[in-house]
This record gives sequence, C-alpha cells and structure tokens, in this order.
Amino acid sequence: MIDLRSDTFTKPSPEMLEAMRHAQVGDDVFGEDSTVNLLESMTAKMFGMEAALFCPSGTMTNQIAIKCHTNPGEEIICDKMSHVYIYEGGGIAFNSGCQVKAIEGSRGKIKAEQIIENINPIDIHRPTTTLVSIENTANRGGGSCYDLEDLIEIKNACIKHQLPLHLDGARLWNAIVYKKHTPIQFGEIFDSISVCLSKGLGAPVGSLLLGKTTFIQKARRIRKVMGGGMRQAGYLAAAGIYAIENNIERLSDDHKHAKMVGIALQKKDFISNILPIETNMIIFEVSGKYTASSFADYLKGHQILCIPISANQIRMVTHLDVTGDMVDKILHCIDLA
Repeated sequence: MIDLRSDTFTKPSPEMLEAMRHAQVGDDVFGEDSTVNLLESMTAKMFGMEAALFCPSGTMTNQIAIKCHTNPGEEIICDKMSHVYIYEGGGIAFNSGCQVKAIEGSRGKIKAEQIIENINPIDIHRPTTTLVSIENTANRGGGSCYDLEDLIEIKNACIKHQLPLHLDGARLWNAIVYKKHTPIQFGEIFDSISVCLSKGLGAPVGSLLLGKTTFIQKARRIRKVMGGGMRQAGYLAAAGIYAIENNIERLSDDHKHAKMVGIALQKKDFISNILPIETNMIIFEVSGKYTASSFADYLKGHQILCIPISANQIRMVTHLDVTGDMVDKILHCIDLA
C-alpha cells in the first residue's frame, strides 16, 4: 500500500530503530534522561534559542506555548486555516481560555498589515490581543512557505505592539529546505517555535518546543499538568536525534516527488484546480466524472491511499516511505484515471 494520507505514516528505518535500541535513558520527569537532554540542547542550539522541551506531539507543543504566552479571556491572531485553530480540538479555548481572531490569509499565510489591523484597541468590551501565531509550512495552504522578508515584517509589527510571536513549525524543516533558509534565521524572529520530528523526518513520535530558558521552565510545568511528562523517553528522543542528523536534506526528494504528481494531475481534464506545490503536499480539486471520495476510492483500488478533505478536494502528502518506484506507480494510475 502506498500511503499518501500524511507524512505521519512513516515507519522508523532499521538504522533509526538501532539508534533507539542503544539509547541511554533515565527518568525525564526528573531531568535525568541523557538522550532527551541531548535532543533538547542540540535542537535549541540549531535554532540559536536558549532551551527546548521534548513533548509527545505538535498539538501539545503548540498548546503549551499558547498557554505560556496568554491569560484566560485574551485573544490570539492567526490565519483562519491554522492548525492551532481548526485541528487541535478546540484546545485554545479548553486549555488557555482564550478566543481566536481568525484572519483570511493567502494559502494559510498572513501579512504584517493584517495583524496590525486586527489588534484590538484598549476597550473593556473587547478581549486583549496578546499573541500572534503563524504556521510554516501552512498545511491547508498546500504546504506553502513564508518568505523571510514577510516574517521579519510580522516580527517588527509584533515588537511594535508588544506581542509575542509563536511559530507552529510542524513542517518547518520542509520550509527550511525549500526556501534554503537556516534554523538560526527562525530563532532570531520567533519568541517560541514548535517543530515536529514525526512528519517529514520520519521519527515515530515527538515534537520540540523552543524558547527562552524561563519560557521553557514554565512550559515544562504546563507539560506536566497536561500529562505530557514522559519517563524513559530517551528511546523516542534517540529517533529524533537520528532524524535530525540524517533526514533533513533528503526532504528535497519529497518535494520533487510531489511536483511530479502535480504535473501528472494537471494533465487530467477532471482536475479543476491544484494549489501551487512548494513542498511535500498536493491539494487539488476534482470535477466532472469524479468526486473527491470517488477518486480516492479509485486510487485505493490501486493500493494508493489519500484523503478527501472536502466534497471536491483531495490532499496527498509525500514522505520518506514513498519511493521513486512508488511515484512511478502513482503517475501510471493517474494517467489511466
């Protein structure tokens, strides 16, 4: 089966499993797991940030960050398609008691001037705006990436209005490779960053939250309250270390494969629109003889899995378990459709 539903479906490679098997572990809740400590310190150093916190999921790192930055009754600015807003189970309201001002961006990306326009004035009738959160790459934008210049403008707007800036970087590694940016550049812009290890990098579990030492100390306490304190987590951290050391540059292969699939889809008369393909996501609309569901069923009949995300939209995601031979099969099945 060729699984294009998400890059979360990757399996650890034999080399990654071997690294996990040999991990030195302790009790991370006591701060005594040396492999977790190494993963946190090396990732923080990569981004030029002071500290990091290893968590089970990107949802948890995002939700911890939001709770650290805000107080109940306040408001967060983000794009209306942001993962923190639509795919984290209402966590902003449940965990932080905050509401969201959701902006109509462009393929999941917002501009500095939009943020400025949506900061609430001082008014007892309105919640206080206290945080800006952006997503890079933007999932519902088809894996779209911010230009560094736009991020710097957003940062300057946040500084001017004394707002912390959080980055949901679940697929930040993809953006870094595609745009040829460096982790340090992101560390210089954001007050907190969430990065996932269990998507394009192929680790089985885990995300990291990055920030200042005092911020991460607070985040560590919130992680415990949320039930995210893990014990001998070094086995998982070892997979993350292997992923960072071995699987970042190869993300360009996933981007190449996604573009190949996109080119094949563009040739079909039942494809009405494809979002620009920058990284490892293909989001497209079908019409005519197919609905999203029926085209997904057609592909499933050929052992290819994808996700209908609306009545006429489908998402495909390439990753390290999708080989060149598999891409050839996908192209062949699209050609026959």
